[in-house]
Amino acid sequence: MTDMRIAILGLGRMGSAMARRLRGEGWDVVGWHRSGAPVDGVTVEADLAKALASAQVAVLSLFDDAACTEVLGQVRAVAPDGLRVVNTSTTSPAAAARFAAEIGPAYVHAPVIGSVPAVASGTLQILAGGETAAIEAVTPVLTALGTIVQVGQPDAAAAVKLVANGVLAGVVATVGDALRQADALGLDRGLVLDVLERGPVGAFVRGRRDRLDGAVRAADFTVEGLAKDQALLAAASGQPWPPARDIEAALARGAVRPEDDIAALATAPGTDEDVRAPLEAYIRGHATGDPSHFLDAFLPTAHIEGLRDGTFVSWTLDEYMTLFPGHPAPDEAERRRRIDDIVVVGTVAVATMTLYHGATTFTDMFLLVRTDAGWRIANKVYHRH
Repeated sequence: MTDMRIAILGLGRMGSAMARRLRGEGWDVVGWHRSGAPVDGVTVEADLAKALASAQVAVLSLFDDAACTEVLGQVRAVAPDGLRVVNTSTTSPAAAARFAAEIGPAYVHAPVIGSVPAVASGTLQILAGGETAAIEAVTPVLTALGTIVQVGQPDAAAAVKLVANGVLAGVVATVGDALRQADALGLDRGLVLDVLERGPVGAFVRGRRDRLDGAVRAADFTVEGLAKDQALLAAASGQPWPPARDIEAALARGAVRPEDDIAALATAPGTDEDVRAPLEAYIRGHATGDPSHFLDAFLPTAHIEGLRDGTFVSWTLDEYMTLFPGHPAPDEAERRRRIDDIVVVGTVAVATMTLYHGATTFTDMFLLVRTDAGWRIANKVYHRH
């Protein structure tokens, strides 16, 4: 057993798992969290100063920037001389740089790739940013948890972790889309997962196979946590990030709960069918040539806009309806229409549709709003290929 004492600050799923892993590897470990409540398998000290009094390393495992700011402020007030601080929390790059400036060269920002099972098996990927000497000083502790990847300064460690979790969010979305397509095709869920395990999303599917199969298990990584990370990524990069929007929409419509494991995002129902109703009425209007269907699709105030024969047009709904003869087009049997995408955010939505009308293809984009009468198209713009 090593003589070095480790204080784990934050005893949620990850912090508790780290404490148990390190203790099992022979380290002297004490845990602390703000409630001070007992945690199975962890020695808990209710007073932070007492938890740090004989510690050489403090390992933070907290939820967000605010929690880290609060706890690190307390750590600075009571830390013994020579204390090394390792922050495994996922934060913004700006916060990581601020923490490093406040704590000094003893600070290592070390967010991790992997969840509770990876902690238990010692297979985390630890993205360590900070002074080389500081990282070397805590290397024995970190290697008990996984593999260290040195990534430069603390803000770089925070940034690359957000990028990695952005990829994870994209994988979750891809698996969810695949499962919904498979369900529409009537395929057996087990067969589909067997095949997906063999492909580029195999690691995610294998790691969460029981949840994707419908078994109920406690979360390793919550929807709330992933949503927070995607919002941090979009804010830090200044770039729009569709998975952040999609997770927020799933939470807003109640398809998942904040405390659910991220696998719930892949197995949740798709967009509320009610929002499809006006789009399907719009399709019926084109298919039948009967303009009355557009009354079920559009708000009376809607406009339909785009370039027609090189000239910009902006039709009212009444003007648009006069373009339809009341009967199907002669080549209707060969025409196809496909709803490509629907994004719902609260009471508004954006949808995209492709219409294959003989030699001409249209891309239609819709802004929809939920009214007392249900969802309606507020405006449409189109591009003629």
